[in-house]
Amino acid sequence: MRKDNEHATFAINAIIMKFNTKTIHGGQENIDPAYGSVMPPIYQTTTYSQSTPGGHKGFEYSRSGNPTRSALEKSLASIENGKFGLAFGSGLAAIDAVMKLFKPGEEIISTNDLYGGSYRLFTSIFENMGIKFHFIGMNEVGNIEKYINQNTKLLWIETPTNPMMNIIDIEAVSKIAKSHNLLLAVDNTFATPYLQQPLDLGADIVMHSATKYLGGHSDVVLGGLVVKDEKLAKKLYFIQKASGAICGPQDSFLVLRGIKTLHLRIQRHCENGEAVAKFLRSHPKVGKVYWPGFEDHPNHDIAKKQMKDFGGMISFTTKEDTLKSATNLVEKLKVFTLAESLGGVESLAGHPASMTHASIPKEERAKTGVVDSLIRLSVGIEDEEDLINDLKQALG
Repeated sequence: MRKDNEHATFAINAIIMKFNTKTIHGGQENIDPAYGSVMPPIYQTTTYSQSTPGGHKGFEYSRSGNPTRSALEKSLASIENGKFGLAFGSGLAAIDAVMKLFKPGEEIISTNDLYGGSYRLFTSIFENMGIKFHFIGMNEVGNIEKYINQNTKLLWIETPTNPMMNIIDIEAVSKIAKSHNLLLAVDNTFATPYLQQPLDLGADIVMHSATKYLGGHSDVVLGGLVVKDEKLAKKLYFIQKASGAICGPQDSFLVLRGIKTLHLRIQRHCENGEAVAKFLRSHPKVGKVYWPGFEDHPNHDIAKKQMKDFGGMISFTTKEDTLKSATNLVEKLKVFTLAESLGGVESLAGHPASMTHASIPKEERAKTGVVDSLIRLSVGIEDEEDLINDLKQALG
């Protein structure tokens, strides 16, 4: 652990803040005493001068610590109601750090509906290092315990899941984890801490691809972890420093800037997402629509309980249920951009089977509903009517 409290999450003047205020001020302090800069400066430096060997002002070398990254890490901890934040070069780098907590022979249980990059990291990298993974459906949490044995060390979940928008009961899974002395990690990328805060529901680790909603402007790649437990934090800080998959100060600045409008953006994402989901469900050329705000969505009641709203991520299939129909649709979109990623202010459309989830074998994708006609929308903050009109013309 660093000795200068750079990772402490004390709010300015110890004020107890509500979420919207935390996005702007949470964990922040005046880190530029020279000029009183309102925004944390971008400390574009590799190293720091010392008055005597070991005599520094809290920073020695920017892999182990940088003031701009430190400001971001404090912000991440604050908005997730954690105590310790860590920022990495990408969301996958953050997941990689979590996986390095475990040894060959140990086992991890993961939801079977998850981001393709996470699946690839687990199966193509860490399985080769001797860690065993079980990919199971977690909509019914009672399904989890049958896979737990003496080698199990971690439960890994996404909720809502990518791209099927399944909802997993974090609090119920946490009770299972605690009863078996397991760690629980939650990928909170889709929901963001504006909509749900997994640590408050019993999770041990929260992971974010901050590339998405936290950054919010499709201009940065970055990942984050937040924890409450100091012993666990020490292990992760060591891995962060030893493996070196850190983010740079410019990227840290961009995500810190993005967080300051997170609450405003997510509110509009949710409003637009609801309008688009309802439109799609009413259209004769649309098959299934996956959005947790629908009352008949599996685990809608859980989503309503653990989330503030239902988000701007939607997946749907075409009525024809063919690859050609999905391809034709996404190629006709004009306001929605056909692109990888999600969570930016602009609306994006993706084809999971050939894009974000192409690394998952087709037969495995099909088991979770990722069929060739599935389209995933990241509904942005444009005018609602323009988004619906764009989908109308594309559907024909």
